[in-house]
Amino acid sequence: MAQDEKRPRGEDTIDANLKRVYDETLKEDVPDRFKDLLAQLKAQDAPGNGSNNAK
Repeated sequence: MAQDEKRPRGEDTIDANLKRVYDETLKEDVPDRFKDLLAQLKAQDAPGNGSNNAK
């Protein structure tokens, strides 16, 4: 591709590093605090808990 030939050399290094950091971030576990908050939200939305979901 002609466009790739015009890119500065450093851009490929930057692209590779950004992709590596992004991929590493995707592999991280969800923090326990967030898991607890999600569990609380699910419990609130569960049928039979007495809350009114109709708005």
